[in-house]
Amino acid sequence: MMSSLPKTLSLAAIASSFVFAAAGADSGPGLNTVILDATSVENLGVESVVAQRRSFEETLFALGRIEPIPSHRGVVSSRIAGRVVSLSAFEGDEVTQGEVVAVLESRQSGNPPPKIELKAPLSGLVSHGHVRLGEPAEPDEELFEVIDLTSVYAIARVPEDEAHVLQPSIEARIRVAALPGEVFSGKLLRLSTSIDPESGTVGAVFAIQNPGNRIRPSMRAEFSIVTRKRENVLSVPRSALVSDAVGQSVFVRDFGLPNAFVKSVVQTGMRNDEFVEIRSGLFPGDEVVIHGAYPLAYAGAGTVSLKEALDAAHGHEHNEDGSEMTAKDRRKARAAASEGTAGGALGGANLFLVLLASILLFLVILSQWQLYQLRRERGGSDA
Repeated sequence: MMSSLPKTLSLAAIASSFVFAAAGADSGPGLNTVILDATSVENLGVESVVAQRRSFEETLFALGRIEPIPSHRGVVSSRIAGRVVSLSAFEGDEVTQGEVVAVLESRQSGNPPPKIELKAPLSGLVSHGHVRLGEPAEPDEELFEVIDLTSVYAIARVPEDEAHVLQPSIEARIRVAALPGEVFSGKLLRLSTSIDPESGTVGAVFAIQNPGNRIRPSMRAEFSIVTRKRENVLSVPRSALVSDAVGQSVFVRDFGLPNAFVKSVVQTGMRNDEFVEIRSGLFPGDEVVIHGAYPLAYAGAGTVSLKEALDAAHGHEHNEDGSEMTAKDRRKARAAASEGTAGGALGGANLFLVLLASILLFLVILSQWQLYQLRRERGGSDA
């Protein structure tokens, strides 16, 4: 009798394991697919591009500032002493070369005293005004500073141990903090002649065009300096990447289902300020989400089930996991539907199945134990 008890317990445990497995069997294809309706896609602002192989630029990031070009600076001054009797330009004004910016009354004798017109030495922006109306002016005293800002220097502070990769005429994409969303292109002119001992950086001087004089001296700038180019590299915009506990992922539009997005884990390589290299997990031609990827990551199963989307797209029925529904599957579905609410509740009540299995296992063990005790008692009384 002692050997029958373990055998019975083993059979009960095996039976209960099947119940537990059935209760937890909700995984399968489609768990990484988010299916939305058209309104949800629009509300999330979902935009996508086609992943493709392109010329990939490896870049060096640096910070720096804008400075005027020395040869594009000029001052207004007088050769004789006098008094300012007229001002026609002030700090921040745009002036043209030869334009009268001030008039001085000479200290020389005369009735009236002779007057001298002071003119702008070049076209540009009045950056500093050092004189007021009626103020005396001395010879060689700087009265105005005028800067031509049609082109400026952008000077990057590059760590000295990376300066060796900077070759003449290499290009950089330059972003100015005061002008968000805009990117300026510049070419390296030269490196500064000395190292900053405090920061351990060397100045890399780039010349950039400044239409509209919107870039001003001392503005902060960010540099993506192109150090190398590789051809035929599969890459996507950096905004496509989504980070989570699994790693790096992207969302790809499903080829067959409208408004369906499949989460794909990718292995990344080099990055620059615009793109990231994709080494695995993606294929050329995949349509990758670049705006709205993070909202999709938190959209869960979406607003439309996988079965509903496939049924609508293909015109026939599918199982909940997205597989084609066979004739056998249809019979099972009809049988389950005929059982009514009780059958439907049983199919979805995983917790109930787990509890039921536990109770059954307990009852089997209890009944076998009682039977065992009864037989022992009978055996003792016969003796």
